[in-house]
Amino acid sequence: MRIRKKKWAAPELAECPFYTKEPDQYKGKWMSWFKKEQPIHLEVGCGKGTFAGTMAKNHPDINYIAVDIKEDMLGVARRNVVKIFGEQEVTNLVLVQKNCEQIGDTFSSEDNIERMYINFCNPWPREKHKKRRLTFPRKLVQYREFLPDNGEIHFKTDDDELFEESIEYFKECNFEITEITYDLHNSDIDGGPMTEHEKMFSDEGIKIKYLTAVKK
Repeated sequence: MRIRKKKWAAPELAECPFYTKEPDQYKGKWMSWFKKEQPIHLEVGCGKGTFAGTMAKNHPDINYIAVDIKEDMLGVARRNVVKIFGEQEVTNLVLVQKNCEQIGDTFSSEDNIERMYINFCNPWPREKHKKRRLTFPRKLVQYREFLPDNGEIHFKTDDDELFEESIEYFKECNFEITEITYDLHNSDIDGGPMTEHEKMFSDEGIKIKYLTAVKK
């Protein structure tokens, strides 16, 4: 997702108590960031933050880490999270600036991240760019390093080719697909809060694809 430069993003994030630009120092000890010791869920490519913010507000018994590479995007996410939480203090969510190519530097098996969310990532349709996909095998291998056995990846997309090829990526990397739908909004599966992209695509009549993959 492209986003215009936000001059206010950096100073607002610098004052934000639920943001870090230096996440690698927490590798293996992310639980220390949060006030409560409880399960940790991770969203990679969190965009404008409404998904992670809504999940954190609705599930106070879970700690959430929301990662994005773009400072300007995380500035928007911070504002959205504040709006979602209102007067309530944000204690179970942290916004993290990190390139997902180096995500292995930020998390380890000691963090016990039970679940990951990948929502509407860039499909990178050209063959030479597919290695940049967040579901590409070399990325899944990195995720396996810190996901526990039976840890889950929840994946949503509007892109048919990305979805079909990601199914094969998951199988190749020894993930078991335990639930899958090619039309999320007409299924019994709970796909969590609707993202901005999800609403836009759904309004255009594009069916949302969704799966849960479990590390074996």
